Amino acid sequence: MNVKTIGVIASGGDSSGMNAALRAVVRMAVNNNFKVKGIYGGYQGLIEDNIKEFSSRDVSGIIHEGGVIIFSGRSDDFKSYDGRCKAVENMKKHSIDALVVIGGDGSFKGLSILINEHKIIGIGIPGTIDNDLYGTDWTIGFDTAVNVAVEAIDRLRDTATSHDRLFIVEVMGRSAGYIALYSGLASGSEAILIPETPTDLDRVCKILQEGKLKGKRSSIIVVAEGDESGGAFSIADKIKNKTGWDTRVSVLGHIQRGGRPTAFDRIIASRMGVAAVKSIMEGKNNVMVGIINDQIVYTPLQDAIEKKKNPNPSYLETAEILSQ
Repeated sequence: MNVKTIGVIASGGDSSGMNAALRAVVRMAVNNNFKVKGIYGGYQGLIEDNIKEFSSRDVSGIIHEGGVIIFSGRSDDFKSYDGRCKAVENMKKHSIDALVVIGGDGSFKGLSILINEHKIIGIGIPGTIDNDLYGTDWTIGFDTAVNVAVEAIDRLRDTATSHDRLFIVEVMGRSAGYIALYSGLASGSEAILIPETPTDLDRVCKILQEGKLKGKRSSIIVVAEGDESGGAFSIADKIKNKTGWDTRVSVLGHIQRGGRPTAFDRIIASRMGVAAVKSIMEGKNNVMVGIINDQIVYTPLQDAIEKKKNPNPSYLETAEILSQ
């Protein structure tokens, strides 16, 4: 297929660095004589024909901004066959030959269905704070989310020490514990609880008690929201009942999604955006752009969606050793 026009969508939850990826897609495409159509509001915007042609100047001054200027979102209409047919009609109306989707696994499931049903060209760019997609070491927004969490935990450590308290800090991650793992290790937390590993609260309590006997005046536990032992409030109650610790809970929530992207997120987003357009030029289709061992790689969308990416267990081991 002779591609002349590329459409670009941000879908699902936003993540800092999506603007940098959008900027890279637009400028790489324009520099190689493609037209680019920005689709506002995710797949719903494609269904509702909320589409605008972009020039290089339209993406000036956005690389440092959080969120995404074409807006992101989820679409119930796109889950239906009729909704997807309407989306493809609008692609044809705007002469869009290929679609670049910045998003996570749900967004890629939608793209994969669209490719298989309507034989379009589609490329995925991993934009999710969870860092849970198979086929890439890093996803756009993860590093920023971790740094936001670490700053918050550092501040909580100050007040925990002042009052001889235990803080349970809940970070985002319904099915993936990467934010908890990285922010917990970086902030010197006493325990890290994630969905990918079984949680032994008796072991956690033992670590806390041993720390107290050694003269620790504060302790921090970082828990991913999807940990099987329950949310932060439930865990706080259980630990308080077992140890008598004066506990406090802090749920960081959506603050982790926003803010200016870190330099790292801007860099990987820029590299992935350029690589997405390159992949179209090279005739690739139905793949996700990723970075593994600092090299651009392409993974079939189905693998990125279905295969499991597990955290490195040595991170938990290191965190426990250093918590003593």
